[in-house]
Amino acid sequence: MKAYLIAGLATGLTLPAAAKTLADPTPVEQSNQDTYTPADFEQFAPRTALDMVREIPGFSISNNDDARGFGQAQENVLINGKRISSKSTGARETLSRIPAANVVRIEIVEGASLDIPGLSGQVANIVSKASGLSGTWTYRQRYRENLPPAFDWFEVNVSGEAGNLEWNLGLESEPGRGANAGRASFTDGQGLPIEYHEEDVTHISARVTANGNLSWTSPNGAIANLNAEYTIFEYDQRETSNRFQPDGTEFRRLLFQFAEDEWNSELSGDYEFGLGPGRLKLIGLQRWEHSPTISRAFGGELDGSELFESVFERTVDESESILRGEYSWQATESSDWQVSLEAAFNSLDSEAALFEGSTFGALSPVDLGDPNIRVEEKRAEAFITHGRQLTPTVRLQASLGAEQSEIMSDGANGQTRTFTRPKGSLSLAWEAAENLTWNAQIERKVGQLNFFDFVSNVDLNQGDDQQGNVNIVPSQRWRAELGAERDFGDWGAVTVSLFGESIEDLTDLIPIGSGEGPGNIDTAERYGLEFEGTLKLDKIGWQGAQLDYEAFLQDTFVDDPLTGITRDFNGSTSFYYEFNFRHDIPGTEWALGLNYETFRDSPVFRRGVRRYYEQPQGFAWGFIEHKDLWGMTGSIFVANLLDSDDNFQRIEYTPDRTGTISQIENRTANFGPILTFRLKGSF
Repeated sequence: MKAYLIAGLATGLTLPAAAKTLADPTPVEQSNQDTYTPADFEQFAPRTALDMVREIPGFSISNNDDARGFGQAQENVLINGKRISSKSTGARETLSRIPAANVVRIEIVEGASLDIPGLSGQVANIVSKASGLSGTWTYRQRYRENLPPAFDWFEVNVSGEAGNLEWNLGLESEPGRGANAGRASFTDGQGLPIEYHEEDVTHISARVTANGNLSWTSPNGAIANLNAEYTIFEYDQRETSNRFQPDGTEFRRLLFQFAEDEWNSELSGDYEFGLGPGRLKLIGLQRWEHSPTISRAFGGELDGSELFESVFERTVDESESILRGEYSWQATESSDWQVSLEAAFNSLDSEAALFEGSTFGALSPVDLGDPNIRVEEKRAEAFITHGRQLTPTVRLQASLGAEQSEIMSDGANGQTRTFTRPKGSLSLAWEAAENLTWNAQIERKVGQLNFFDFVSNVDLNQGDDQQGNVNIVPSQRWRAELGAERDFGDWGAVTVSLFGESIEDLTDLIPIGSGEGPGNIDTAERYGLEFEGTLKLDKIGWQGAQLDYEAFLQDTFVDDPLTGITRDFNGSTSFYYEFNFRHDIPGTEWALGLNYETFRDSPVFRRGVRRYYEQPQGFAWGFIEHKDLWGMTGSIFVANLLDSDDNFQRIEYTPDRTGTISQIENRTANFGPILTFRLKGSF
């Protein structure tokens, strides 16, 4: 997908008694479950649990982008029957820290068979067990045009056990490199040339993360986990713009710089024990983030006139605290219950300052009105969830709850507001045949607030300033989904899902005074199709070859708050396709493959601007791999095989989008080939 620590970090909700054997070493005898053992992945020579999960036919890991607390699950991965309770770490990171040698089996079950609100469709439960001292490591080198090579890209994870205690330590360094260069042409509303720019953009970042976990199981069945993570992130962007008249005469040069120096940390833990007829789990989490940023733009005419410099500084401190309790029990052999209570406190402090001057170095502060703001949210949530086997082939899960939140913001326009929001879901899973399962879900969902929507921002590069909005509220939506999972045996598997959403209080850009910023739009709709699968080619004589494919299509509808015309959501994905071919050559340790992906996003509509980005050629990369290079897995990746371009269009209107076109910018930038070497090992 467009966007890309350990087993002990996987704590959270417990499976119901009806499915409690998921975490036991004995295989589960459930008709709606597929079980994979390490032997099923031998041809791929996996080093981590993530390497295994990626090769499960027709299954992909869902994202956790809109998680609100721990209450409603988003990611479809469990570790030893429990959800991942870390907020900073997703399923992919967690799985990458589990050695393949520690995986006992992987079970694919239906979400409706679990007492976890929000889950529907396929869920992967990774059953793992540490034995002695083990670990995994990965080292990469990446090379790109006009950028320094990345030599410090590595990840090391070490796991061990001593009696009833299991532990894990991890260290990861992930440098980032990005660049593109090209021409931006400007015309007026009649298409007559105004000027053109030769632009060169580079991005360099460094991320270092240390993490650790302790997991303890007592003889009486009580389970305790303690998790910690600390990350340092540094980011630098540099963009040069040389500006020319239509006849090729250079007249102006500009430089834009942006830097961020962030740290964030998380400490979480849980304790689960038997109580009466069921089990009680207590969970706590504390997360902090400190993020100072600075952006700077300066330049002038080549003759030394019209010099200017602007500097915008902002420091943001965020925190999140969560306490949660869950009590689960089995009422009968075919039904189970869970009740849960959750309390959360979130805060954001932002301090900002803008400085401008007509000569380099002599800057004066600019009045931003109310540049400093603090936002707080206190939230409480209660849920009751019931699962029941209606027939031998039909499973029901019903979840009902509500949350109450109090949002406070200070400053000149500060206020305190209180909201009560109903939440819940109803899921059905029907095993229509041994190799075909249908699942359906209706869900009432509350979206996550982005506290940065409360804070004003100054854009020194594009001029797209944004006003903060203290009146913003969380979105709500009804979501209906119907899916089917078809296992074709030796041919592979396919998963298809249709969904629709009716949304209240959609968060989008709206006019605010003479400017614009995030706000709520009363109603909106979204419909889509997700399709993914695996086609194994052994049956047609191509031994060891397979094709993984994925498609996402959606259509969105919202009335533009400025024009009243129905349009797509700002920057939403209209479609996305990906094809991944892999061939493990029989009788050898060699594998090779090709990947292709393409997408289309809808435009971004601002008050006086329409922006659109596309990558018309799509993106392709290939690899060649040796699975036993002196005991390691060695791979070479060559990316951007199609020499893709980034195309960007910006249309400006006067006085706004209800008026006439005043300027059109068309920019094409090429980012060149990308070469990566990777070594992976385990011990």
